[in-house]
Amino acid sequence: MLVTMKEILDRASRENYGIAAPNVSSELDARAYVEAAEELNAPLILDFAYQVHPDIGFLGKVLRMLAEQSSVPIAINLDHGFKKEHIIAAIRAGFTSVMIDRSSFPYEQNVADVKQIVEIAHAAGVSVEAELGHVGNADNYEHDRDAALTSPEEAADYIQKTGIDCLAVAIGTAHGAYPKGMRPHLDFDRLEQIKKATDNFPLVLHGSSGTDNESLRKACSMGINKVNIATDLFQAACDALKAADLEGTNIYSVYTIAGNAAKAKLKEMIEVYGSAGKAWIPEVKGLPKEEEALDEKH
Repeated sequence: MLVTMKEILDRASRENYGIAAPNVSSELDARAYVEAAEELNAPLILDFAYQVHPDIGFLGKVLRMLAEQSSVPIAINLDHGFKKEHIIAAIRAGFTSVMIDRSSFPYEQNVADVKQIVEIAHAAGVSVEAELGHVGNADNYEHDRDAALTSPEEAADYIQKTGIDCLAVAIGTAHGAYPKGMRPHLDFDRLEQIKKATDNFPLVLHGSSGTDNESLRKACSMGINKVNIATDLFQAACDALKAADLEGTNIYSVYTIAGNAAKAKLKEMIEVYGSAGKAWIPEVKGLPKEEEALDEKH
């Protein structure tokens, strides 16, 4: 079923678990991720970056159909919306959430730009994610890790001023693949302080790939409610293809092999985040009186 990201994350924050948010680029990987969520009865957020597909309107329709036909709650989110026109395009395409990324801008400009998008998106019934602090790149981790970690005090002020529905925080992870032998180290004390300062507000972790499972499990138990994941899923698919015998007619299995590997990896991470079994059935509202009576009898 298609829902807003706010519906999913408010529950996750109250009950203290994380939701998988895999990056999708086509129907093929999106379908694999939906199947993973259904098999574990877990809510899901499909993240989509504007630049990875030539037609957001077309893909938006596909993602909505997959979500609407699914047995679990699914939100569709624009990941790292850097331009206002991209955010508007996502809303028009039927996304139920958008991220406005102004994390590299000065604080006051970040607040002003995000507040404007919140007003537009909320008027359309769409949830909004934003980022405070700045999650850098894994290939420059030694510098980026400590360059712009999220301030707990600023986080509380930021949420109040912007009206966002969830906040991406910088606590020690980075986007992409880390140099060989390097793993990120998370600032759990900072995470605890942010969660407390923001009164249990839904928090998002970007750049989760490459982080060990125990750290991710701990982060979700301490207040991370959405975990973005891309590199680890792509790597699982690539590894499976390298190991496969794709000679002759076996080559027709290329998409199945890649999809199954990414699906298996996502299922592993859903268990780590703690959202397996957390899907819910929506309340039935506004039934005609005859149907209400029939429902009561049964």
